[in-house]
Amino acid sequence: MSTPPGARRRPQGTKDRRSNNTPSSDAIPDEPEDQTSRIISPLDIVRIVITLIGVSCALSYYTTSGASLYWNFDPWFTDPAKLAHWWQGPLQLTPTQLTTFDGSDPNKPIYLAINGKIFDVSAGRHTYGPGGSYHVFAGRDATRAFVTGCFLEDRTGDMRGAEEIYIPVDDPDEDITSAQKKIRAERDRRKAKEKVQQEVQKWESFYKTSKKYFQVGELVGVPEYTGEPPKLCEPAQKGRPKRKNQKQHESPSAAPGKPVH
Repeated sequence: MSTPPGARRRPQGTKDRRSNNTPSSDAIPDEPEDQTSRIISPLDIVRIVITLIGVSCALSYYTTSGASLYWNFDPWFTDPAKLAHWWQGPLQLTPTQLTTFDGSDPNKPIYLAINGKIFDVSAGRHTYGPGGSYHVFAGRDATRAFVTGCFLEDRTGDMRGAEEIYIPVDDPDEDITSAQKKIRAERDRRKAKEKVQQEVQKWESFYKTSKKYFQVGELVGVPEYTGEPPKLCEPAQKGRPKRKNQKQHESPSAAPGKPVH
């Protein structure tokens, strides 16, 4: 059969290009893999955390015989009073304002102050509330009473002269010069003031580290203490150490027939 005029003959060994446009069954690629299946969503993380917390609480409840869900750890945020204070922020109260938190109003917390720090002692309402053994401290800065032990007489923050409780009473029969007495008195007073400060810090630390009580703020507007310092209360005065007894305690006792070196 003759080729029509003007038609071009395809070279031998070549294929129709149109055939290349039709993909074969072997050349069809697989569907792309869903990459999102490998990504952990935030919701998955929340579920994992909640599950771990639940397992931890269950184990704690079992191992502590139902005593605690937190492995005997008492986080502050589980206490509604502490959480409310955290939300409210630190308080600043004057001595007059502090007196309204003495437990007389059952709808108010009970506060006390020591060394200018205010603590919430509502958890011990039976102790610090009306009729309680330590109600004298409620609604006040009774720092002096914590040192002297005179709860009724020393409900004040005025610490002037409180160091007397640690200063020994002089022995009238002691043979010592006036200059020596003066030097010793200055030394004794300095040491006594250090002891007072240590005692105050001890009580302040007690309330700060307590699991029941916690600090809520600071005392402000405290008037300057002027005039004559408070006298040492009678029980504290009677409890002062006697220098004569101290000397006997410090001196070695003499054995019969042997001098003391």
